[in-house]
Amino acid sequence: MSQFRFARTGLLVAALGLSAVPSLVGLGPVAFAQSVRPEIGKPLQAAQEMMKAKKYKDALAKIRETDAVGGKTPAEQLLIDGTRASAAQMAGDYDTAAKSFEAVLASGKLGPAESKNIIMALPSLYFQTKNWPQAIAALNRQLKDYGDDPKARAYLLQAYYQSGDFAKVQKEVAASISDAEKAGRAPTEESLQMLANAALRQNDKAGYVIAMEKLVANYPKKDYWTDLLTRVRSKPGFAERLSHDLYRLKMATGQKLGTDDYMEMAQLALQAGAPAESLKIIETAYKSGSFGSGAEASRQKRLKDLADQKAADFAANSEKNEAEAVRNKDGDTLVNLGFAYVAAGKTDKGLALMNQVIKDGTLKRVDDAKLHLGYAYLIAGKKAEAVKAFNSVQGKDGTAELARYWVLHVNRAAG
Repeated sequence: MSQFRFARTGLLVAALGLSAVPSLVGLGPVAFAQSVRPEIGKPLQAAQEMMKAKKYKDALAKIRETDAVGGKTPAEQLLIDGTRASAAQMAGDYDTAAKSFEAVLASGKLGPAESKNIIMALPSLYFQTKNWPQAIAALNRQLKDYGDDPKARAYLLQAYYQSGDFAKVQKEVAASISDAEKAGRAPTEESLQMLANAALRQNDKAGYVIAMEKLVANYPKKDYWTDLLTRVRSKPGFAERLSHDLYRLKMATGQKLGTDDYMEMAQLALQAGAPAESLKIIETAYKSGSFGSGAEASRQKRLKDLADQKAADFAANSEKNEAEAVRNKDGDTLVNLGFAYVAAGKTDKGLALMNQVIKDGTLKRVDDAKLHLGYAYLIAGKKAEAVKAFNSVQGKDGTAELARYWVLHVNRAAG
């Protein structure tokens, strides 16, 4: 009986390339001192010739002839698995390739370099077949055996996400973001997006808001701000009296406002006793093209005329109104007057009045006053004082969230 001897066999495996179809590299020689029987050696030799001719599916069919052979030695089985793995990978049969490479690895016959090449290649094959549990196992083995690697860890998170283990994704991403922040690095936008998506998939509203806050803090895109500000208004317990404050934040963060938005915002400023602010809003609306044309143009003109009249009245009567409010110990009117002074350009007078009223402790809604004080400081160009005022807001009716978002905006703008 003739014998086939394979002194060396170049087992071909995929180099790690999770984002694309892997390329092939040689593992290096695997020596066999044992003889290989003709019923195994002959079809494998033919399969290798077919692979040279790029007939990979024919090679796989030829290798399958060895499956019926009984009593295989470990060396014969290793040669079959290695040849099948290479042919299957080149044929695009990634499931067969992965199983065959796992068998080669499990043989225990490879050297450290060859074992590492296979361990590094297997995640790519499992990604190709969308076998997420096996991809997770392969990536965890890679990280365990060869140390932490940012690319491998990123793909591990993708595998967890694709497998539907959103709780694991959220936990792992949150930990990596925390590590980055502790090291003084900004988390990547992709990691924050994944954190938000994982929270959303679990209906974790609080977790989603945390992720969105981090996104606007590091990557203040209009879409992120829109999402965050929409959610704060829809939060249970949000006070409708804060609509004007929400509009202010929308304008500051570059949100697109419509004609009705400008109209409502200008009217709210008038109701709050700040005609100078109302006039600035109306001016912005005209400049943007939202005011001044169409069926509502006359109504918009009437609003402007009203704001002009209110501004004139304020200039003529503010001192008298302030004195009356002092006599009546009307802290709410006084703090509104203070803001109106700031909006009208009398920043020192207005800020001093607002701070004094807040200090006196006679306000019904002190957090509203602190929120408005922070905004008044911003109008005056005093960002550090604004942040300090915003950070003092603790209300649970939306005031604290708005104050926190102002800080995110100010800090990002300052950076």
